[in-house]
Amino acid sequence: MNRVNMDTRKKILKENIIAWCFLLPFLFFFMGFLLYPIIKGVELSLFDAILGGKNEFIGLANYKDLFQDKAFWEALFNTLFFVVISTPAIVLIGFAFALLINSTLKGRTFIRICFFSPYVLSMSVVTGLWIFIFQPYTGLITQLTMKLGVGEMYWLNTKWLVWIAILITTVWWTVGFDMILFLAGLQDIPDEIYEAAKIDGAGSGQSLFRITIPMLKSTISLVILLQTIASFKLFGQTYLMAGGGPGTHTRTIVHYIYETGFTNRKMGYAATMSFAFFIVVFIITMLQNKVFADKDN
Repeated sequence: MNRVNMDTRKKILKENIIAWCFLLPFLFFFMGFLLYPIIKGVELSLFDAILGGKNEFIGLANYKDLFQDKAFWEALFNTLFFVVISTPAIVLIGFAFALLINSTLKGRTFIRICFFSPYVLSMSVVTGLWIFIFQPYTGLITQLTMKLGVGEMYWLNTKWLVWIAILITTVWWTVGFDMILFLAGLQDIPDEIYEAAKIDGAGSGQSLFRITIPMLKSTISLVILLQTIASFKLFGQTYLMAGGGPGTHTRTIVHYIYETGFTNRKMGYAATMSFAFFIVVFIITMLQNKVFADKDN
């Protein structure tokens, strides 16, 4: 009996050692490149830190200034606005594309490549392409609006139109990732369920709302969660396409943090905004996760 217990303990110890051998490299990079910078950032938010200068401890003064900073709240509003308009659009279009390429359509492989290929492009390439498309006088969109009799439209220099341009660019660039996630979920649904529903007289609409969507609840919640976080991190599109303009109309919170830290060299205040932004995203993510968890239950 003791011999059996000894062999069992040795086996468990060996499995634990193997598990730790796989976990330690990840933990090393996690602590060195994620956990430590977060802790250091929180510490830096308590200082009047200037990039390349001296650091002076000021306690919670940065947080006090944060609540009185109108530019911060404007940037946060711009970010939330983009999250609200982009998340439903990208999720719904990604779902529609997944339904399309999951059907018995000819050339599905080519269509999948066409839908997903923009996602592998860099930010500079994507924004450069769409700046060319949206530019006045010679841009493709401008030429189209002129032929339709609408006239010239200054997409990147007009309030609200610039948000439409940024939204179109973001959808074109990132929708392929959501499409792949939805496609994976669709392919996990057994064909027998659709065949049984068809025998019972269910149409395509009934199958969609009674079978497909209910069985994709976990995938839908995951895609919405990931897309919400990705939309909160908006920076490159607004910075490269409009420079945060016109004025500060499209300056997002990440853009404002970048300007504060690397242009104005106020690293302490930038760290304060970063931590506050992390808290906002964390709260919204937890609330979203709770809502979808309650629906699943």
